[in-house]
Amino acid sequence: MDGFLLVDKPVGISSFGVVAQIRHRIREKTGQKVKIGHTGTLDPAASGLIILVVGSYTKQASRFSKLDKTYKAELTLGKTSTTGDSEGEITERSDKKPSLDDIRVVLASFTGEIEQTPHKFSAIKIDGQRAYKLARVGREVVMKSRRVVIYEIKDVSYNYPKLSFTARVSSGTYIRSLAEDIGEKLGTAAYLSGLRRTKVGDFDVGQAEYPGSQNIFSNLKE
Repeated sequence: MDGFLLVDKPVGISSFGVVAQIRHRIREKTGQKVKIGHTGTLDPAASGLIILVVGSYTKQASRFSKLDKTYKAELTLGKTSTTGDSEGEITERSDKKPSLDDIRVVLASFTGEIEQTPHKFSAIKIDGQRAYKLARVGREVVMKSRRVVIYEIKDVSYNYPKLSFTARVSSGTYIRSLAEDIGEKLGTAAYLSGLRRTKVGDFDVGQAEYPGSQNIFSNLKE
């Protein structure tokens, strides 16, 4: 089987877990062991669109991984997380309540090309190992900053301590890091309490199927 799959990943499973599920289903369906890969991880605490490449399409993985992404993000202000998201240890930091005008100014300051340091609990490889695996066992993790582009931040909604928005960003942008940086600039601290990837390039999550759907293999070629 060859092609690519648009999968709407639910919360609670890793991208690698989705790959394992689909690989198992293909093996059950065809009796064949087929090569499958993903084209960009999505954290277990996040949901939304991931693109899997199957068979000969695994050679085209970079074609998809380099595409821009769109996310719906929810931040919780006034608190930090050891992992930058809802899975970590949460600590109260501030009871400051910024105004919506303050928030709009800060969000605008992050649009365009910016310097960003990926979170140490990311899937970036350091000396052949995932950064988050090193961080979980207490190893010191030094992350290198990178240039990324935040094309736009829109659909802003704010009801303290929750702040939500939609962000269209370049490949390689970490929304967890963006959330923490926004919190720091607001003077309140923040962590990413919800995330959904809605688009990868021109592919929309509305075109995707859940991992267990009977229709998920409809666009694969035998």
